[in-house]
Amino acid sequence: MGLLSEGSPLSWAETKTHAEHVRRHGIKQFIHLYHQLKDRSNDDLKWGDEVEYMLLKLDKANKTGRLLLNAGPILTQLQELELSSPPGSVPTLWRPEYAAYMIEGTPGIPYGSTLAHCNMVESNMRLRREEVQKLLGEGEVALSLTMFPRLGCPPFTEPPAFPTPNEGAARSLFFPDEATFGGHPRFKTLTRNIRQRRGMNQDINVPVYKDSKTPSPYLDDFQALGDASREKSAKEDHVYLDCMGFGMGLSCLQMTFQACNIREARFLYDQLAPLCPIFLALSAACPILRGHLVDTDCRWNVIAGSVDDRTLGERGLEPLKEGEQRIPKSRYDSIDSYLSPSGEPFNDVPLVKNEEYYEEMIKAGIDGPLAQHIAHLFIRDPISLFSEKVSMTDVTDTDHFENIQSTNWQTMRFKPPPADSPIGWRVEFRPTEVQLTDFENAAFAVFVVLLTRVILTFNLCFVIPISKVDKNMKVAHKRDAVLKEKFFFRKDILTCDSPKEAEQVCGCSASTSSGDIHAVYDEFTIDEIINGKPDVFQGLVPLLRQFLDNLEDVDVDTSCTINQYLDLIQKRASGRLKTTAKWMREFVLNHPSYEHDSKVSEEINFDLLSTCEKITKGECFPPDLLTKHGTKTRHDIPTAI
Repeated sequence: MGLLSEGSPLSWAETKTHAEHVRRHGIKQFIHLYHQLKDRSNDDLKWGDEVEYMLLKLDKANKTGRLLLNAGPILTQLQELELSSPPGSVPTLWRPEYAAYMIEGTPGIPYGSTLAHCNMVESNMRLRREEVQKLLGEGEVALSLTMFPRLGCPPFTEPPAFPTPNEGAARSLFFPDEATFGGHPRFKTLTRNIRQRRGMNQDINVPVYKDSKTPSPYLDDFQALGDASREKSAKEDHVYLDCMGFGMGLSCLQMTFQACNIREARFLYDQLAPLCPIFLALSAACPILRGHLVDTDCRWNVIAGSVDDRTLGERGLEPLKEGEQRIPKSRYDSIDSYLSPSGEPFNDVPLVKNEEYYEEMIKAGIDGPLAQHIAHLFIRDPISLFSEKVSMTDVTDTDHFENIQSTNWQTMRFKPPPADSPIGWRVEFRPTEVQLTDFENAAFAVFVVLLTRVILTFNLCFVIPISKVDKNMKVAHKRDAVLKEKFFFRKDILTCDSPKEAEQVCGCSASTSSGDIHAVYDEFTIDEIINGKPDVFQGLVPLLRQFLDNLEDVDVDTSCTINQYLDLIQKRASGRLKTTAKWMREFVLNHPSYEHDSKVSEEINFDLLSTCEKITKGECFPPDLLTKHGTKTRHDIPTAI
C-alpha cells in the first residue's frame, strides 16, 4: 500500500498548505539519495511477491457471504512472530491493506536468482494462506479474490455496517467507513483527502453487462438511495461506483525485483512496462462489480478512478483555476514514460512535469529520462501527511520523497534503495490480478520472474511507443480480451533499436535507431504473444522453454514445476482454459436462480464464493479453469533453501 508513517494525520486543508514544502524537499531528498547510491552495484538478483487476501464469512444456513471486518486483530496475531524474531528469520511477513477485510502476505525472505527458488513460491503462498486460516473461526475463510461480487450492496460485511452518504471519510452511497482499515490512520486519511481535493465524490462508471432482462436503459434509483444529486454523475447502462473503497478494496498480485544496479533497474522497468497490459488481460478476474455483471474483465480502471483526486479543471471539464494544469491521467494508471535511453525515443506522449524540479535535477547531474520521470510524479500533491513528518532533513530523511512516490500507483514502480539499507535498486510489477489458487498465483509470479531473467540475459527489447501501451491498457479491460482482441507488441524482441549511448546507460546492445518508432511493432493476439505465431513471432513461452533447456543446473523437480506453470499460462492464452473472469461470469449466467437481469443475488454470491473456497482448497476442480496440476497439495516443495 505504500509508506506507512506513524503520527497525527492532517486534514486536507492543512496538508494543502504544506504541499509545496513536501514536494520541494522531496526533490532535494531524491537528489541526495541518487548521488549517494547511483554507483551502488553488484547487488544480488532478489525478488518477492505480494498476495492480497480477503477475509470472508460464509453462512451456510442462511446462504450468505459477507466480508469479515477482522483484519486488524488477525494482523496483530500474524505479526507476533515477526516482532519477536530477528530480521530475516521468519518465513512470512504480513502488512495491512486498505480495507478492514484485507491483509497482504509476502515471503519473509526474498527469493534469489537461482531457478530452484521458483520451486519455493507455491509452498510459501500455501503457508501464508494456512497461517491466516488457522486464526479464523467456523465458516470464515481467506480467499485470494480480485473482487468481492457484492461489494457495495449493504449489508455485505460482518459485522453489518452501512454507508453514511452525508458524513465520514468516504461519504459513499454504498461503501461504509467501517469497511476501511482502521488500524492505521493512513487509509481513512487518504479516503477523505482524495475526495476533498477532488471536490466531490468519485464517479466511476463501468458498463453493465446487458442481458435479455437487464433494464434498458439501466440506471440506479438515486432517490431511493438517498441522494438524487448523484444521478448527474452516473451514466446510463453503467454501474456507478462512488468512493476509494471500490478500487482499493480490490485485491491483486504484485512482484518486486531487485536489480544489480540502477542501470539494470531502469532497463528492466522499461522492458516490463509494455507487458503490463498483456498480463492484465491474461490474469483477468473482475467481471462483477457492486452486485452486477459488468462488460469488462479487469479491475485497473476502477482503481484508477477510485483514487483520482484531479479537480474538474485538471480533468479538462471546466476552465483551469490559478495554480492548476491539465493532467491527463489519475495518479493510479499506466506509466507515462520510459526511464532509460533505449526507451526514450518511444516516449511519444507529451509528459506533464514540474519544469522547475526537472531543471533542478538536471543541474544536479541527473539525466533527462530519470529527471522527467521524477518531475512527472511531483506534479501531484501529497494526500496523506502527518504533523510529525512535516519538518524533515534533506540528507538523512526520505519521507517527503516517498510521500509522493508511494502515492503514484502506476503499472510499474521504480524504487530507489532506502537510505542506510541493504536493499538495492528495485522495480515493481503491479498489473496482475490475483487468482483463486496458490498454483495459479505462483504460475504468474514465476512466469514474470523468468521473463526478467531472459530479458537481462539476452538484452531483449519489448519497448513500443508509450501511446500504444496506453491503447493496450484500454483494450485489456474488454470482455474476453485475451481471446477476442489484438494488442500492439514488438515484432523483433531480439533487436534493441535504440540510440548508441544506451549501451553505456542501460546495458543493452545498441543499434542505430531507424527513426521510425512505429516500425517496430504490429498487432498480435495474446495467444500469439504467449505461444507464438509461425514465421512471425517466436512467442514468450517457447522462448522461456528454450532458455530453460540450455541451462545445466536445473534439477528435475524444479523443471517439472516450472513446466506446469508455463502450461497453465499457455492454455489461458490460447483459450483452452478460461480466465477467472470468464469462468465467474459463466458461473453466474448458468446459475439456476439467475434471472438474466445482470444482477448477482445473495444466493448466487454465496454459491460462487463457496465454489471458490472449494477450488482454493483443492476440493473442486473445474477442468475449464485449471490444469490437472492446479489442485495438487504440493507438500514436497521446499519453503526455504
